[in-house]
Amino acid sequence: MATIETRRLQDGTTTFRAKVRLKGYSPEHATFTRKTDAVRWSQSTEAAMREGRYFRTTEAKRRTVAQLLDRYVEEVVPMRPRNACNTRRHVAYWRQMIGQLALADATPSVIVEQRNGLLKGITRRGTPRSHATVVRYLATLSHAFNIALKDWQWASDNPVAKITKPREARGRERFLSDAERLRLLETCQASSSRHLYTVVVLAISTGMRRGEIMNIRWHDVDLKRQAITLRQTKNDTSRSVPLTGLAHQLIAAMVAQDQKAADLLFAREDGRAPVELSKAWNTALERADIVDFRFHDLRHTAASYLAMNGATTMEIATVLGHKTLQMVKRYSHLAHSHTAGVVTAMNDKVFGSQEQRDAARQVVATHDR
Repeated sequence: MATIETRRLQDGTTTFRAKVRLKGYSPEHATFTRKTDAVRWSQSTEAAMREGRYFRTTEAKRRTVAQLLDRYVEEVVPMRPRNACNTRRHVAYWRQMIGQLALADATPSVIVEQRNGLLKGITRRGTPRSHATVVRYLATLSHAFNIALKDWQWASDNPVAKITKPREARGRERFLSDAERLRLLETCQASSSRHLYTVVVLAISTGMRRGEIMNIRWHDVDLKRQAITLRQTKNDTSRSVPLTGLAHQLIAAMVAQDQKAADLLFAREDGRAPVELSKAWNTALERADIVDFRFHDLRHTAASYLAMNGATTMEIATVLGHKTLQMVKRYSHLAHSHTAGVVTAMNDKVFGSQEQRDAARQVVATHDR
């Protein structure tokens, strides 16, 4: 039941105190300078209580952002182990900056202020924080609020969903030219690391990520079927990768040389973990005179070669293991020759080829004469 009390203050002003009491809820009250506002608030509050929606608001006033984040780390993060390290770093930031606030006070304007602070920040490497990194900080907080909203019923909305996210920079399109590829493969083959050449060939051949390659196990390799099964991927889904050509030959040679003593395909000497190739990789790049190139760019190289050899966007996404086509649209301009061929075929079918059009014009000209 809602009631409105009129109060006169010592300075002569009048305020209106709205009270709402309903069985099963703690009494709620608020003060307004206009009676219409007090009536509106009391009516909406009472309606929310009767419809079973108001407990979220009271929880949002009672719970803090720190409590939300602590529970998130305890219950949710363990279910997402692949990115747990980054998530905990994001959580620590938000806990420090706005942990003391009640969930109801973590408004979009507060999040915007923190977003702007992140954008102006400097990383541990002394470089400006990228827009992509800020988006990931916001994504962690947004996911925590969504859990609080849907599962725990601690919040009535997600303030992060109401703000503008920084625009991420266009993804890198660096890939090896034919000359660079030949030089790199030559220096990798001459490397003191017995695995570097095979790993690089595998990366160019399949477009697999570095982590995916280094965690391949022998029981995931099927030389007869010419495929590798990836059980741990960035998208937390398994996929089969074709193993053909030179890559297949090199893996088959490893089998022939009885290199299956360890469970991992590319294991260090004790067989307990993947071999470390960073030093050998950097040396190979330097000797091949290749600049501004990272191991992950081998994945871009594979995608670019696929595009230039006629693969469709869907085919590239399937090979690389992308769930959506957005990530591979950056390679669409490289498929110009294939796209032009498709358009040419369509035009020839609809309007006829150039020879057919010339022949048709000759027929018309003869008939006119």
